[in-house]
Amino acid sequence: MAFLNRPQSLSFSGAELASSPSANTLGIQLAIKRAVDVFAASTLIVVASPILLGAALAIKLTSRGPILFKQSRYGLNNELFGIYKFRSMRIDLGDATGVRQTKADDPRVTSVGKILRRTNIDELPQLFNVLFGDMSLVGPRPHVPGMRAGGLLYEELVPHYFKRHRMRPGITGLAQINRLRGSTTDAKFAKARIEYDLAYAESWSLFLDFRILWQTFKSEVFRGTGS
Repeated sequence: MAFLNRPQSLSFSGAELASSPSANTLGIQLAIKRAVDVFAASTLIVVASPILLGAALAIKLTSRGPILFKQSRYGLNNELFGIYKFRSMRIDLGDATGVRQTKADDPRVTSVGKILRRTNIDELPQLFNVLFGDMSLVGPRPHVPGMRAGGLLYEELVPHYFKRHRMRPGITGLAQINRLRGSTTDAKFAKARIEYDLAYAESWSLFLDFRILWQTFKSEVFRGTGS
């Protein structure tokens, strides 16, 4: 069976992606995925609570405005949900829609926000999105409606774009471990990232999730060490 004119087995860091679970096991695997999400998110929130409190205090003391930033993103089955992040931008210059993407040395980003973004601490509140069921630990990163690259909407750039929303959006995903992460207006980069999302949705399994989590852990632990 072909998927977007690509073979059923897709490259994954030198290995191969497996086919999707059978109908008999899909429901069981999805239930396990949700249970893992709840357990892991709850545990990580407790473990990271000093970091969460420290980041909240730093934001409150250094810039006016709310500690958290909430924004509408595409979720499961194209339904919109409010994603949570630590606010990293000035409220007088920020873009609530999220369509205007950030760039290097963006004047909208606060001094504390630069640190939060560099360390990905600004993403930690999304653990609550996972706990509430809006997101999963692993899945396509949630996009803001109206995102463009190369002058085209994402859904115009890539056929079947909305099929990526068959799965809950995630904190990390197949595209991210393949170094396709961050803001971009480049059509080629955006298209490659979306195609990885579509491949994940088509070939999802618990085993794939665990591999992505392991790759994410390794990349974060050894980031900047040359490993």
